[in-house]
Amino acid sequence: MILRAYALPHPPLAVPAVGKGQENKIEKTLSAFDIIAEEITGFSPETIIFITPHSTIYSDYFHISPGNQAKGDFADFNAREVKFDVEYDADFAEEITRLAEKSGLAAGQLGEKNAKLDHGVTVPLYFINKRLQNYKIIRIAQSGMDSAEHYKLGQLIAEAAKKIGRKTALIASGDLSHKLSASGPYGFSPEGAQFDKAVTQALSSGDFLDLFNISEELRESAAECGYNSYMVLAGCFDRYKVDTKLLAYEVPFGVGYASAKFSRGEPDNTRNFFEQYKDIVLKEARERAKSEDAYRSLARRSLEFAVKTGGPLPLPTELPDELLSNKAGVFVSLHKNARLRGCIGTIAPTTESIALEIIQNAVSAGLRDNRFEPVSVQELPALVYKVDVLSAPEPISSPEELDVKRYGVIVASGHKRGLLLPNLDGVDTVDEQINIAKRKAGISAHEPVKLERFEVVRHE
Repeated sequence: MILRAYALPHPPLAVPAVGKGQENKIEKTLSAFDIIAEEITGFSPETIIFITPHSTIYSDYFHISPGNQAKGDFADFNAREVKFDVEYDADFAEEITRLAEKSGLAAGQLGEKNAKLDHGVTVPLYFINKRLQNYKIIRIAQSGMDSAEHYKLGQLIAEAAKKIGRKTALIASGDLSHKLSASGPYGFSPEGAQFDKAVTQALSSGDFLDLFNISEELRESAAECGYNSYMVLAGCFDRYKVDTKLLAYEVPFGVGYASAKFSRGEPDNTRNFFEQYKDIVLKEARERAKSEDAYRSLARRSLEFAVKTGGPLPLPTELPDELLSNKAGVFVSLHKNARLRGCIGTIAPTTESIALEIIQNAVSAGLRDNRFEPVSVQELPALVYKVDVLSAPEPISSPEELDVKRYGVIVASGHKRGLLLPNLDGVDTVDEQINIAKRKAGISAHEPVKLERFEVVRHE
């Protein structure tokens, strides 16, 4: 079973052949690597599982190391001579895959078959191998799924370790914010230090519910890569006390490096952080529902009914007359953890009322947007709905008649037609608005187009 786990950064320059003296600037991190490598050697695990953000990443699937072995090196960092040849624990990996399939979690060994070991694995491996030999590994990549799914993966890993009887350690590989100084790889953002403080406090205290409470917006602003590795680690200790120690935190080169160790204690059902998180999400969903107007409420009810029953929501009779009597094009967009989860709409009315338009497009946004997997029952409480009701489009002769905050745009060239709604985050100029609409329609940037504009009434 999993008795020990470690959060480690993965700066390649920690390896002397890569750093060529630069590693001396991260003395605290190097000391933490040595402490952890020594502890792992004393623990002598049969299998070490590495969670990495830099291997084969799928938006909707956890990729688990396939086959029996893998190789890696630091050739990408001008140190080809530092090489790794590892044996995978195939039986253990298959047990995780089996449990994932049984539980409905999208994880397994499909996809990339010859993934080279990435530096999220090889950097900690370098320090471990200086002391320990004769063990197997499993490499599991983060995915584009949300933090709760990563926590569930950790729960399954712990269950698999127990079932298969492996003495196991887990390495949660990841760096914190990459925006801690103007000279850093992504420049400076004040959210970087805020994110690092929240994470290091959670790692120090072992209160993993605090990890759940870190917002998607903060993570994106911080430009981090370790958060979901830590969520998998946290899931491994669900319903157990945990002894924790933050060994090091430093900010060289504008990047946050945190090193921590965790050992499992006695069972403790009060540390059921996934269940507590679900309760928080449900409470927030109920509060959102209270504040919804008729448009957003109808969108939510429509998708929830379709997901749970497989059929369309019967047209409610208690709706305001404006929804039942008027016709318009409608866009319904879904957001989850501040990220788009689906968006489908109609430029002009295709049904007998705005209400029917909302019912139709809400279901399509959740189940038929080809950019995303269909929404699951489990996701429903976390969804936030927006409904845009469009005015009739009007032709315009020039981009000067547009305003990105007030007007949406429709571009047309032959049979190709693209639309972009107004007042979208990150779209600040008319040129950006038109070019994005062109890309959506498959129209080249320099191809002339006919323009139309429209206004929306946004319900959010």
